[in-house]
Amino acid sequence: MNKVLFIESVHEILHQRLTEAGYHCDRQYESSRAELLVKASDYVGIVVRSRIKIDKEFIDAARNLRFIARSGSGLENIDVSYAESKGIAVYNSPEGNRDAVGEHAMGMLLMLLNNLRQADTDVRAGRWPREENRGYEIAGKTVGIIGYGIMGSSLAQKLSGFGARVIAHDKYKSGFSDMLVQEVSLEELKATADIVSLHLPLNEETHYYADAAFFSSFAKPFYFINTARGKNTDTSALVEAIKSGKVRGACLDVIEYEKASLEGLEKDPSLTAMRELIGMSNVVLSPHIAGWTHESYEKLSSVLADKILGLEVEG
Repeated sequence: MNKVLFIESVHEILHQRLTEAGYHCDRQYESSRAELLVKASDYVGIVVRSRIKIDKEFIDAARNLRFIARSGSGLENIDVSYAESKGIAVYNSPEGNRDAVGEHAMGMLLMLLNNLRQADTDVRAGRWPREENRGYEIAGKTVGIIGYGIMGSSLAQKLSGFGARVIAHDKYKSGFSDMLVQEVSLEELKATADIVSLHLPLNEETHYYADAAFFSSFAKPFYFINTARGKNTDTSALVEAIKSGKVRGACLDVIEYEKASLEGLEKDPSLTAMRELIGMSNVVLSPHIAGWTHESYEKLSSVLADKILGLEVEG
């Protein structure tokens, strides 16, 4: 039987479409890694988010595996190269939450620039401090996007009506300038950006991509956005950059100290940088929910179904 192992819950539409195509969907949301390894060879497919690492050991145990499907964009919990060397297809679904991520980044930026958190608190407390909550406009500023894939291009699209100059750098892509964005070198981005947004995968090359040297290399103070992966940013370096005024404020949907499952923060009381970050009024935080809308929940599964069943994906 064409059995597919669902390690974590996803929208019901993926179960429905795979079942209609002749697969048997086995939901093992509570099983441990050790338990899953024992029966891994029973499956031709695996659907996962972030709870279990699909590494060489797991892939070797899953002797009949034909595909691994990750609901979401990041693939750092899957040994993609080893899987592909064994003839196993690896799918992800960034097309499913690109709009959610782009909108969330815009929402966080608008909240930061317009002091909306403090303004809301003031009004609820019976205060009416207008001058203290005077904000800044996106119009006329230069927004630099680092990593111009599906998520980076989504942010450029959302910015199109705000009157900003949108520039982007991607180490592995070129020739993408259009009406929405101007392709630039990293040096030009650092020389001109007022707002910087990271849209990078997490790997050895991008771990601590935004470190002390990164922040100090910009020509002028800027606002910083990270909706990609927490470990793209060195939190201690970011805190120091905010203290020095090099970073005027930050929007962080992801935090360096997230658990590997992405389901919470590590409970380490010694995380001084995290405590300082929480105490900063010019920092907007959210719990890794940029791609976590009601609409994207269904779209992520629809995209995976299309890819598994060999259908063309719009994105």
